[in-house]
Amino acid sequence: MNKNDVFELDITGLGKGGEGIGHFNGMTFFVSGALPGDRVLAHATKLKKTYGYARVEKLIKGSADRVESPCPVSGRCGGCALMELSYKAQLAVKQTIVEDDLVRIGGFDRAFIEGIKEPIIGMTDPLHYRNKALIPVGELEDGRIVTGFYARHSHRIVEADVRKGCLIGSPDNGEICHAIRSWMYENKVHAYDERSEKGLVRHILIRHGKSTGQVMVCLIINGRRIPASDNLVKRLLSACPDIKSICININRQKGNTVLGEHSECIWGEPAITDRVGGISFDISANSFFQVNPDQMERLYTRALDYASLEGSENVYDLYCGIGTISLFLARSAGYVTGVEVVPDAIKDAVRNARLNGFTNTSFYTGRTEDVLPKLISQGRKADVIVLDPPRKGAEPEVIDTIKKSAPSRIVYVSCDPATLARDLALLCEDGTYQLVNYTPVDQFPESMHVETVVLMSKVKE
Repeated sequence: MNKNDVFELDITGLGKGGEGIGHFNGMTFFVSGALPGDRVLAHATKLKKTYGYARVEKLIKGSADRVESPCPVSGRCGGCALMELSYKAQLAVKQTIVEDDLVRIGGFDRAFIEGIKEPIIGMTDPLHYRNKALIPVGELEDGRIVTGFYARHSHRIVEADVRKGCLIGSPDNGEICHAIRSWMYENKVHAYDERSEKGLVRHILIRHGKSTGQVMVCLIINGRRIPASDNLVKRLLSACPDIKSICININRQKGNTVLGEHSECIWGEPAITDRVGGISFDISANSFFQVNPDQMERLYTRALDYASLEGSENVYDLYCGIGTISLFLARSAGYVTGVEVVPDAIKDAVRNARLNGFTNTSFYTGRTEDVLPKLISQGRKADVIVLDPPRKGAEPEVIDTIKKSAPSRIVYVSCDPATLARDLALLCEDGTYQLVNYTPVDQFPESMHVETVVLMSKVKE
């Protein structure tokens, strides 16, 4: 086998990045754009000792689960890996990924895992679900300004439909971007160029409050101000009358960091409001808020079901963000304590608790591995611990402290099945805790990402 060889290949699985997986002459090949069930003519592009990469030269026979993508830039844009896979098949793939990781990485028995799993929670309509869009802005050599999304593994912008925008975002986003491009042309405002570090507009951030209809537009800029702001406001309000907040975010750093630390409201309110599960949340430009509010409600409702609160429990919500899970729990708990490392997120959590009239919550800023042991050492026993860590999972010190605090139930909300499996193995390794149930949730249709909520209980002595 040599680079540039062409060969027929049956695709039997999907990799974590959505690439098809096939086997040929003892080697595993990762083939971008191929789906399980496809038979393709593959062109080898890169070879290692036991595996390689290839592209599809020709689709010989398509999978029964292959569908026509509704997106005109599908396959070129790096945003959606699964647009050409039926949604039913997407859900099956994600259910299998979680199960396989729990077995392969967590070391759990497959028959046991199959016995405690619950069906993945999917969506009725897997399009237009995102309430947040972060859209890069670029400028071609001829001066044309483009907005879209990066091609996979690059910072080359694949231009989205100039008026419709991205199909997994809000239908308003295309018109908003069109208004901003028009303002840039009229006022000779240039897009930021990473190589020269010149130009003003880097990204466009758009947030939608799905239940309220409120919209925020924020320009991330390489500067401290924008010209002709009145003209920008006029164009944006004409394009989308539901806009309630227009902001700038100042980011003059080199490299690909998107948001800077300072945001400034130039029109309207500094935040918009959304309601999920009957709870209101103020959302600013820098706030972390789940991008799929419909699935967020289903995910957190399942977490609340697993917590089985009766009204008197002392609950810890670790990696609490702006307090979304905390407030879901607070309606049924005796007291909820949230811990989060990001100071602005804690400010949002305190404000959101006050906004909804909760008096049985408190929030602490700091690393979970530092704050949790201090709280436990003060005698603040946890009846239930809920944790929703970042993709890297929980730190070993957090796992150890959770086990020492001995809550009766642990509810783990995960955005990465691999680190989830690793952490669950650590929690169960000495026989103190056991898995009871788990439910995958499709928070990000058309992508390979999957969330999972897990219930663990203390083994009775």
